Amino acid sequence: MLLQWNKYAQRLGDKGQKIMETYLLINDPKMHENGVTIIHELPNEGSKLDFDTEKHGLLGYLRGKLHNHDITIEVVVNETVETKFAFTPQDKFNRLNEINPALEILKKTFDLDF
Repeated sequence: MLLQWNKYAQRLGDKGQKIMETYLLINDPKMHENGVTIIHELPNEGSKLDFDTEKHGLLGYLRGKLHNHDITIEVVVNETVETKFAFTPQDKFNRLNEINPALEILKKTFDLDF
């Protein structure tokens, strides 16, 4: 499910719909234990309203790709979701290293500092 979710977000980004792409990628959706409800957290009511207007296209895509026409998406507003920004070079490296662990090998191979 997560793979198809991310592919849909990338398609939106390629079409120039960057805001909706951001809403999809702001955090990973969770599948409810019932197996048909996807729970997605957004940081505020405004983003929820924007997401809800575009939700039907996403639902159609997921239902087709996952061969499950019972899927629904529940949006939860969580005002405490915080984005952690990397300010120091060490923070930036740690964040990039989370995305691509090969950076640690590169740093050691060339004896790089920050």
